[in-house]
Amino acid sequence: MNKLSNCITDMNATREKYKVAINPLTENPTKAWDKLKVKQTVKSVNPLDPETPITPDKMRFVFLSDTHSLVEKTDSFVPEGDILLHAGDFTQVGHPQAVAKFDTFLGQLSHKAKIVIAGNHDISMDMELIKNRRDHVLLKFGLKESDLEHSLDTLNVQSSRELLKHAIYLEDSSIDICGIKIYGSPWQPEFCDWAFNLPRGKECLKKWDLIPDNTNILLTHGPPIGHGDLCSSGLRAGCVELLETIQNRVKPKFHLFGHVHEGYGITTDGQTTFINGSNCTLRYKLENKPIVFDFPIPEGHTKSELDCLPVNNLEIFNH
Repeated sequence: MNKLSNCITDMNATREKYKVAINPLTENPTKAWDKLKVKQTVKSVNPLDPETPITPDKMRFVFLSDTHSLVEKTDSFVPEGDILLHAGDFTQVGHPQAVAKFDTFLGQLSHKAKIVIAGNHDISMDMELIKNRRDHVLLKFGLKESDLEHSLDTLNVQSSRELLKHAIYLEDSSIDICGIKIYGSPWQPEFCDWAFNLPRGKECLKKWDLIPDNTNILLTHGPPIGHGDLCSSGLRAGCVELLETIQNRVKPKFHLFGHVHEGYGITTDGQTTFINGSNCTLRYKLENKPIVFDFPIPEGHTKSELDCLPVNNLEIFNH
């Protein structure tokens, strides 16, 4: 019990020491980055060749994002690997039928585990939006309540989240796979009032404060400021407080995201590798290839543990 108390005390002390303050320019990420970039390192990284042999001592991750109901229509688009990760926007507007088709697609893949978060397009995955803002959902996205309820009844579920039967769905939550700690969060700064949108600054930071210090791979839908967030307009869309949380407290080995289609690619600040894995281009063409990367398996763990992983985490929605 003393060890647990000490651990909690240490974690709280770490968070207090690296407490993130709201950037005064948080509402204007382009101007914020103009000031921040002077002391920032942003280097391009070449992706790993998907044909590189998979080895027993490293976990091969295959990363998708922003597939928008198009990947289900392709053959041989997704490379082989141990674990599939998806950073959201797997549908266009989150219709339950589209979520079900995506899940069927996941079930056909050979990866031992599939880890998924939602994005701003996956409307029906945002329970607060569906339950409390029905008029907005109808006017903005054309999702009639009667159609939504009929689809859920037809699919014999209470919510779209229950349709992910071939994936572990993360929403402000973690999973430990062979000693590799993965945390997923669907939130992003306000963008046209879609799903999982939050005001910049304080509200977003509340979500980033939930990220555990020991996270190895951070999966968010939206990018941090300065990495994979440059829009075709020349403006930045990333979150200032997310970058500071990553660099000063969490320090993950990898940060994976999408959202800004034209930001596809890999960069590093020398500490964290940032990957924008948006498979759709700005014109919603599925042309950007999935990005793969290897993560050394921590000592004391082996890939055999993958055989004991659950196919999904649906039990959390049934209580």
